[in-house]
Amino acid sequence: MNKNSYAITFACYNQVEYTRQCIDSMIKHGTPLDRLIVVDNGSRDDTREYLQKLPLGGRIYNSENLGCGVAWNQGALALQADWTIVMNNDVLVSANWIENLIGAAIENNVSVISPAMIEGKLGYDFEAFAPDASRNMKLAVRKGWCHAVCLAVHKSVWLNIGYFQAVPKLLGYEDALFFNEMDKAKIPNATTGASWLHHYGSITQSAMKRERGLREDDDLAYRYNHRLLQQSWLTRKMNKFNRKRQLRAWRDEEMSAYGMTMQGKCDGSVLEWV
Repeated sequence: MNKNSYAITFACYNQVEYTRQCIDSMIKHGTPLDRLIVVDNGSRDDTREYLQKLPLGGRIYNSENLGCGVAWNQGALALQADWTIVMNNDVLVSANWIENLIGAAIENNVSVISPAMIEGKLGYDFEAFAPDASRNMKLAVRKGWCHAVCLAVHKSVWLNIGYFQAVPKLLGYEDALFFNEMDKAKIPNATTGASWLHHYGSITQSAMKRERGLREDDDLAYRYNHRLLQQSWLTRKMNKFNRKRQLRAWRDEEMSAYGMTMQGKCDGSVLEWV
């Protein structure tokens, strides 16, 4: 597809090896780096030296960690296109990931779409797995659900509900607020089985927790951020219950039809479908 129809952006904060792996996978699969804007949120490792050597579409260097919302907005605004792919830096991409992702969005008439993914350790052959999975689940789609590890967002969404909340202290809650605005505006969204990523699993957030002396299972975000949703306790509880029920239904349907689902976990060398 015409590369000028999309832009890609991610934020990074230290963890240069994961950024390197992500970009290496893009290069391997022909992703044009001149469509990629990287926003560095005040890294203190070798991230900036590494980025400086790459033929990127742009680099934005923040003097400190301003959070995901600020960084995602900076990247999305720096290179504007029909579609903006906002993603994590701790992922590996696969062959034709962009074409399959945006193609599925157009085919299913949705304005925001996410790829399927495996999370956890890279204890399996992702390069061999991804093409087969994409072919097997090409027609699989979960309408009404997407995730913040990777989002392809049509420009009409920015014009409708705006961008991400640019509040550094949200510390990762920006995606929940964005999805809430999407729901209120009834913006059609989905996840597709035609495009796959491997996600190592919130590497940056884990590092930020260690910096703050938190345990891995502690919440990084402020515990009362949910108040920004302006929803009652009962509404939040019912929404969570309905979401879990729908995810279980999708899982059962996909296992029956494809022998796999759009969400996998790898804790060692065995894939588990969730």
